[in-house]
Amino acid sequence: MRVNKKYSCLPAEEKGIHIINIRAIEDIGYDQHESTLLNSLSKNPDADCKYGLYFRDGKRKVDYILVYHYKKSSAGRTLTRRVHHNDSSARSTKQDQPLPGKGVQLEMGESEPHVDYHEDDKRFRREEYEGNLVEAGLELERDEDTKIHGIGFVKIHAPWNVLCREAEFLKLKMPTKKMYQINQTHGLLKKINSVIQKITEPIQPKVAEHKPQTVKRLSYPFSREKQHLFDLSDRDSFFDSKTRSTIVSITSLLANGVYSAAYPLHDGDYEGENVEPNDRKLLCEEWASYGVFYKYQPIDLVRKYFGEKIGLYFAWLGVYTQMLIPASIVGIIVFLYGCATVDENIPSMEMCDQRNNITMCPLCDRTCSYWKMSSACATARASHLFDNPATVFFSVFMALWAATFMEHWKRKQMRLNYRWDLTGFEEEEDHPRAEYEAKVLEKSLRKEHKHKETDKEKLTWKDRFPAYLTNFVGIIFMVGLTFAIVFGVIIYRISTAAALAISSTPSGRSSVRVTVTATAVIINLVVIIILDEVYGCIARWLTQIEVPKTDKNFEERLIFKAFLLKFVNAYTPIFYVAFFKGRFVGRPGDYVYIFHSFRMEECAPGGCLMELCIQLSIIMLGKQLIQNNLFEIGIPKMKKFIRYMKLKRRRSLDHEEHMKKKQRYEVDYNLEPFAGLTPEYMEMIIQFGFVTLFVASFPLAPLFALLNNIIEIRLDAKKFVTELRRPVAVRAKDIGIWYNILRGIGKLAVIINAFVISFTSDFIPRLVYLYMYSENGTMHGFVNHTLSSFNVSDFQAGTAPNDPMDLGYEVQICRYKDYREPPWSENKYDISKDFWAVLAARLAFVIVFQNLVMFMSDFVDWIIPDIPKDISQQIHKEKVLMVEVFMREEQGKLQMLETWKDKDKKKGENCNNHSPRLSRSHSGSLSSCHSYPLDV
Repeated sequence: MRVNKKYSCLPAEEKGIHIINIRAIEDIGYDQHESTLLNSLSKNPDADCKYGLYFRDGKRKVDYILVYHYKKSSAGRTLTRRVHHNDSSARSTKQDQPLPGKGVQLEMGESEPHVDYHEDDKRFRREEYEGNLVEAGLELERDEDTKIHGIGFVKIHAPWNVLCREAEFLKLKMPTKKMYQINQTHGLLKKINSVIQKITEPIQPKVAEHKPQTVKRLSYPFSREKQHLFDLSDRDSFFDSKTRSTIVSITSLLANGVYSAAYPLHDGDYEGENVEPNDRKLLCEEWASYGVFYKYQPIDLVRKYFGEKIGLYFAWLGVYTQMLIPASIVGIIVFLYGCATVDENIPSMEMCDQRNNITMCPLCDRTCSYWKMSSACATARASHLFDNPATVFFSVFMALWAATFMEHWKRKQMRLNYRWDLTGFEEEEDHPRAEYEAKVLEKSLRKEHKHKETDKEKLTWKDRFPAYLTNFVGIIFMVGLTFAIVFGVIIYRISTAAALAISSTPSGRSSVRVTVTATAVIINLVVIIILDEVYGCIARWLTQIEVPKTDKNFEERLIFKAFLLKFVNAYTPIFYVAFFKGRFVGRPGDYVYIFHSFRMEECAPGGCLMELCIQLSIIMLGKQLIQNNLFEIGIPKMKKFIRYMKLKRRRSLDHEEHMKKKQRYEVDYNLEPFAGLTPEYMEMIIQFGFVTLFVASFPLAPLFALLNNIIEIRLDAKKFVTELRRPVAVRAKDIGIWYNILRGIGKLAVIINAFVISFTSDFIPRLVYLYMYSENGTMHGFVNHTLSSFNVSDFQAGTAPNDPMDLGYEVQICRYKDYREPPWSENKYDISKDFWAVLAARLAFVIVFQNLVMFMSDFVDWIIPDIPKDISQQIHKEKVLMVEVFMREEQGKLQMLETWKDKDKKKGENCNNHSPRLSRSHSGSLSSCHSYPLDV
């Protein structure tokens, strides 16, 4: 046990063991208070305790549950074990007393089971540990007479003095008696706000916590010495269930199997005819339902029930979803602009014009023949939908949108901090993790064995070097594995394209490229989904072998590794199409080959942007539909069904017992354990990357993200309310490392979109042609300008088409997309000066676009204050009011002292004015006058 230094000097009754981080089980040695071992006698105990929400007496609320597996064991074995560990007979007698509640006892005629030393050891450690919790002031009650065979429950209740002690230790801000008016807007702003409230009233959730506040209670860190300042009119509700679970949360009991689960209880049932009103039911109706998808989230109620950390996640998700609405509208406008101007696009019209009779070079060796450019008409027209001048505007818009979103979230976060009394909150220093302390203990024992000093041992980088090396090698290997898989998909595309070109009919050859692209993307999607799960497990294992000191360090390192691996996994295929495909092809007669067999694949005549759009859309939509939604619905349902079947198989055949209503803690035990917010944040961060990083190629990405998030909010809400055990409430004032990751993605998006517009799309070549090479200032002739000529007689031996007459005429010159000298030039097939002009323009655009958009983003960041003006005024007002409260309190104390002094002075004067005879006869009175202040 770790005793808090703050209370170490107090008597045993007031010792403040930090209940939030009760860590070590090995060094327990406290006695149980006999006064807390209360027997619960009730005629109808299940009804009195509201089916598990209260102790058997129906008065003490269950704040926390510990779950353990047990087997019937020899009583003599247990007693022997206790006597062996405790020399004091008095101590053994105390430990023989069971916790109050229902336990399974051995009958006299029952045969003695087989002795299980491991089970006896765990039982002994549980009893010792529970005695330790009782020493800390908690009240416990055991229940082994449940419908779940072999499962025991320990109910924990924190009495008022423990709640006060721990609230003071944690510096929890609690409402005082002082109330003040919140500053309201005046004039035109007030009218605008009232109109907005009336318009948005149908989409507001019907919960009390969501109504606008006009008054607010002044909050102050709880102090037992200043209890008179706080609103204690209703002690039962002063510490709500979320706060009680924060105080009584016990974290490190599950590592060695002594306990199998630990969790706070849900408030009650969320469905049924005779269900009492509770916050869980209200959340299910007004939040965790698909029928209210159009409403705002009741964030304050979410925070009240689940705590600040989960409340901030859903608040962030709500802000992100709201901000996707304008981005989706602009993206739809850009897409519609492309649809409206596709028939006016001169380059696509030239490609579709069969009169141009442009003969293209074969796409593969021997088996592929020459083909007409007009056969790629559909691809060229589709490319214009996403590759048009409006795309550049949309890229700039999305960069500014990302900056605005980050600033808007910071302001929203400050409003929530003020509303939730977190303005002065500083995260307390985490206690070391049990795994870290075990490693330190192991190191100390090794040094003691070598007769070295062991003062304040800690793990250094030398101790962690093998783990760091394993992390580095493991991450490099995983990244290399991702690259290898992408390379394998490239080989598949090349070989499949060649095979389809041989076997396809002339009409089917035009769809070879689309078929190969679609199937390759589906393969990429399946691999990405599988590797995502694998990489998540590997990232956790790599973090565990590092042995981080605190839970916060563990979480941050895990997030970094998981994000790095999943980022590479999700975006590597997209990066290949955007920046590498078609760049290292070579030219006819001198192609680049892989393994001397497979020719590198080329981009379509309309460019690689259309293929990038297909790749991005399928991966994004597939991940959202399969991984984010089907997995989130299907896997918890499947786990719940498997757990139900196991419990049903172990359940007693007694019909009466089967029909008995389950206790609340039994029902919650059948729910899925809460695994943290990392998976929830991760899927949204990856989606944010799809929305911002390659938005130049897919303007509809924000729209699909918006539609997904509308479902995702309600899906996550339903999962938290109905499918998961209630998480322990955790205080937090921000979203942590995720904010820095979002900012990094926003900055990276500017650079990537600059390169996508410059190198992947034809935007820059068109500008160069329009202003440097066009004879009449139009785009007529652009397609011919981007194509180079090749003399078919210059094919390498064995690479020419097997059927040169496939088009019905003999081909002497074929065309290919590149800027090279013609075959009749002195430097035939060398890179032409047009290539260098376009390259210079592309690089110049990247530099100008990147710096201009970065400057605009920073300007948006600078011009929007992080803290809203009204919130800063309210925070200042709170500080002033708090000073006034304490000044009045001190003045009241001074007035009391002065009053007492005046009374004492008057009393003394009255006594001195008596005659000597009267004084002698009333000496007792005189002495009592002088002793008056002491009595007071």
